[in-house]
Amino acid sequence: MEESNNYGHQHPLLLVLNQEQLINYGSGVADCSRCGEKVSAPCFCCVEHCGFYLHKVCAEAPLELNHPFHPHHPLVLLQEPPSSYTETGCYCNFCGKTCEKFIYHCSCKLDFHIKCALFTFNIAENNLKELEHVALQHPLVFTENGDEELEDVAKCFVCWEPLAKYTHFSPDCGFNLHEKCAKLPFKLNHVCHRKHPLVLQFNSEELPCKVCQETGQINIGFVYGCSPCNFSIHIECVSPSPIIEDKSHQHPFSLILRQAPFICDACGTEGNHAAYACCTCNIMVHKKCISLPHIIKCRWHHHPVSHTYFLHKEYFGRLDCMICHIEVNTEYGSYYCVDCNIIFHVNCATRYAAFFYVVSPENEDEKHLDISLNSITSVLERNDAGEATIIEHFKHNHYLTLSDEIREYGNKCCDGCMLLISDSFYYCSVCEFFLHKACAELPKMKPIWNHSCQLATLVLTSDNIFRCEVCDFLSNGFAYKCNECGRHMCLRCQALPPDALSCPGHEHPLLFYYEFVGRCSACGLDIKQGFSCKDCNYSVDLSCMLLPTRVSHKCDEHLLALTYHEIHDYSKHHYCDICERKRDPKRWFYHCTTCDTSAHVKCILGEYPYIKTGSIYKEGDHPHPLTFVKKIQLYPECTKCGEPCEELALECAEPECNYLVHWKCMNPFVSGNRFLEHLDF
Repeated sequence: MEESNNYGHQHPLLLVLNQEQLINYGSGVADCSRCGEKVSAPCFCCVEHCGFYLHKVCAEAPLELNHPFHPHHPLVLLQEPPSSYTETGCYCNFCGKTCEKFIYHCSCKLDFHIKCALFTFNIAENNLKELEHVALQHPLVFTENGDEELEDVAKCFVCWEPLAKYTHFSPDCGFNLHEKCAKLPFKLNHVCHRKHPLVLQFNSEELPCKVCQETGQINIGFVYGCSPCNFSIHIECVSPSPIIEDKSHQHPFSLILRQAPFICDACGTEGNHAAYACCTCNIMVHKKCISLPHIIKCRWHHHPVSHTYFLHKEYFGRLDCMICHIEVNTEYGSYYCVDCNIIFHVNCATRYAAFFYVVSPENEDEKHLDISLNSITSVLERNDAGEATIIEHFKHNHYLTLSDEIREYGNKCCDGCMLLISDSFYYCSVCEFFLHKACAELPKMKPIWNHSCQLATLVLTSDNIFRCEVCDFLSNGFAYKCNECGRHMCLRCQALPPDALSCPGHEHPLLFYYEFVGRCSACGLDIKQGFSCKDCNYSVDLSCMLLPTRVSHKCDEHLLALTYHEIHDYSKHHYCDICERKRDPKRWFYHCTTCDTSAHVKCILGEYPYIKTGSIYKEGDHPHPLTFVKKIQLYPECTKCGEPCEELALECAEPECNYLVHWKCMNPFVSGNRFLEHLDF
């Protein structure tokens, strides 16, 4: 052992040269104070035995590292991750694990543990002598036997593919390499890129592989690339298979390496450098498109759709993709429904795993949910036109009668969708129960396109109270509940179509875009998903599209209508009659034409617009039934917090019991609607 400088530590340090000396010095399971890994010799130990240890490699790590795999900028050694990472966290771009202290950092958001940066540096420099503890061991590693001790070493740290049975493996530092990956050349020439040699490097630009077109696991492992040309090839794609056979196609595909671009006959997008051709069928495809599923069930359509390499155009007009709404070139591959004349770009339909599932050939003719056998009503009487005039609904105890007397009942809410009665409806003559005809005729079970569980069929329910997964409002109306994830979707949201939707505030139909960048014309907030017009700059997010068109509020004796365009052109009318603050005349608002009352959407709706007052709340520990109430006169005190009950509250139904509690006091962990929290119109 020899004494050394203290590397910023308050006590002198001793250099321990071998593991036996380290054990004699008294170190059992200590960690290196820089890399956080279990300490091993050679290392530095504190002479005062205060628990400070440093691997020799970590102690001598340079403050700046010019890494061959990242030649653009030097990597700077930092004691802690940059402050901008506080929310997202800092992760090593080599091993993918969290970086907590002493990291090598680059301004282009590349970060590495000390050990990862130095390890890869030695690989790049072909300095295998420094890796003797890794490269000279050849244990037998069975990754398929489920050995818990090998869970973290199941993949190679270079190509990030599963380890073969024989591998270079170090139990001390945890690095694992295929033997072939430890001996990869730093540079090589490739027929797909003749301008420059390809260099082994990190894929920090997240470039897709020019051979397979896949990005792979972002920022993990290495690729061969040419930085000046933004060119990247996965290690396993450097020598692609010359012939590929796949059960989805009856003939084998042969590899064609060339630098000229081509259009893939399977997906209709451009490819470069490597194509696979079937000479029998005269088609040329990307490697990844060889195994495209023949039939899939896509979220946006209720029938399975089949992959086809081309469609005879004389039978069709313009066909737009149901997802991106851009025209599909029918001379190339697409997914198509013959029955409905619905089409999808291949890459749109299969972009995310949650968008589709594969229909196996034996299930091609599977029967879909028959709504006629899935009715929630029993018809007791019909009129001469065949309409059901008296029904029995499975969620109500009394018979319901059909009516169209909207003037008489127009201030009542439908107990299904919680909106004001606006169309033909059923009512109960015994109690205050109303259902729109459309809500009463909904099936008991249905698949819903904008629910994320692929194979789920949601079941109609009337749980006590729920939060809708789409609009985020609390409601005690009807909902569809997923038996897989348990989430609810209210009747308003389940009715949203995946295609064109008319909006009273705009002359053109609006199309749904799963990914959208823009601002909502109704509220002015940024949109991530929503409905937009292809003809003009008009977009509406999901929450605004679902706003009720008519509402009642104590500020006016009449119903207020959702208004899309300012009806006054002078500024004194641009104020809310409820909060008395200024309104943005470009944003939607509620208005009464009779009284000239105008108000913000947020002020009219309040936090709980879809909770029906007078309905029973069946949860909680109070011994008597509780009913929902709003704005009780004289604002009595809450039994729990003592504050006045000005908003939604629960009141005991027993006349002699004075129990009254805020809804928020009863449910302190149920937050408000995220949409309303950010709304300012």
